[in-house]
Amino acid sequence: MKRFSFPILLLVSTTAHAEEGLTLSANTRLRYETIEGQPRTGFNESDDLFSIRTIVTGEYRTGRLRLGAELYDSRVYGGDAGTPITTGEVNTLELVQVYIGYEMPDAFGQGRKLALQAGRFTLNLGSRRLVAADDYRNTTNGYTGIRADLAFPQDLSATLIYTLPQVRLPDRRPDVVDNRAKFDRESFDLVLWGGLATKKLANKRGAVELSYFHLGERDSPKLATRDRSLDTIGLRLYRDPSAGRADFESETFYQSGSISASLVPIAARLDVSAWFTHTEIGYSFRHPWSPRIAIEFDYASGDGRGGKFTRFDTLFGMRRADLAPAGLYNAVGRANIVSTGLRIETTPSKKLDAFAAYRPLWLASRSDSFSTTGVRDASGSSGRFAGHQFEARVRYWLIPKRIRLEWNGLLLAKGRFLHDAPNAPPVGDTIYNSFNATISF
Repeated sequence: MKRFSFPILLLVSTTAHAEEGLTLSANTRLRYETIEGQPRTGFNESDDLFSIRTIVTGEYRTGRLRLGAELYDSRVYGGDAGTPITTGEVNTLELVQVYIGYEMPDAFGQGRKLALQAGRFTLNLGSRRLVAADDYRNTTNGYTGIRADLAFPQDLSATLIYTLPQVRLPDRRPDVVDNRAKFDRESFDLVLWGGLATKKLANKRGAVELSYFHLGERDSPKLATRDRSLDTIGLRLYRDPSAGRADFESETFYQSGSISASLVPIAARLDVSAWFTHTEIGYSFRHPWSPRIAIEFDYASGDGRGGKFTRFDTLFGMRRADLAPAGLYNAVGRANIVSTGLRIETTPSKKLDAFAAYRPLWLASRSDSFSTTGVRDASGSSGRFAGHQFEARVRYWLIPKRIRLEWNGLLLAKGRFLHDAPNAPPVGDTIYNSFNATISF
């Protein structure tokens, strides 16, 4: 059945406008990326990769009822034995979304609304630091289950979920490199549930948000895991950017629970105590180019020496908006990191936008691996400073709403830790570039 999904959706698209309430869209993103001085362990010193991601989306609405589906086809070409190719890059012919939704405007009386969604779907909740459908990455995160969105008087809203996160397949490297198709799996071996509540502030530009998510994981016959049982509670306060005004965001998560010390079934259980915080203060100037400048701070705990596990787990969160690109770089994430940052954004026209950012990077725990690089000095003698990261992005609509071009560039000037740690790749500074063209239909 799976191999015929793409032709069927193309057939539906030829009759899309014949039925009232049916909308269809599609886009294809072409990406060529290169890297020199790979900072992660176990991969080529220099590399390049070509990827193609096609998304076909359809939704039918009638009254309060919605029926939707979305097909992802994510492929890569040009890699070799040392290229970091995983299910983060490849997921071919996958129906990430197949859902039914129903809206009840007066479910609990006047001014109280309820919207339900069930099936396969993507999620972008709150700041997207814990639960997101990653867009920069070549593949996305899908979830199977139930979602409820509630709206109450006085600008109070909530979202509740009970889901089985989709495990992308196939996961054997030879199959992934060959772009083979296999339907993704969801099961009660991996469960994510919880939600968030949001109260808008008086000026409507800001809000306070309280979140809680539980991740439950256990071994399956085909996959050994760390048997994570994590409870993550968060508090977020923010004010959206506006011309001629200051804005801010502060979000902190505390994570508790337990995790196995290793993948061995009889491994000891460790108590978890980890945390993450993001703080940002910005100002948008009144100017035709809409410039905004922001100062940022991020801290994600790392694992130290002791009886507790203290490395923060970002669950299914995105990384690009806060920290760095994924793809061939993928070295800086929300784990064992301390970083301040300076960001400048501008939108000179409806066709063009850009940003540039600078971040010095440190380890929160000198004995844990730095962020998502895999580079570690268990003795802690290589220090904490990982380096200076400079990055920029430029996006331009060549044909508005049809063809968008994008360039991402990054320089990581490596610090002492990424030079001296025992398993640090013996290469120079990191230079990463990606060139993208997205065609929308």
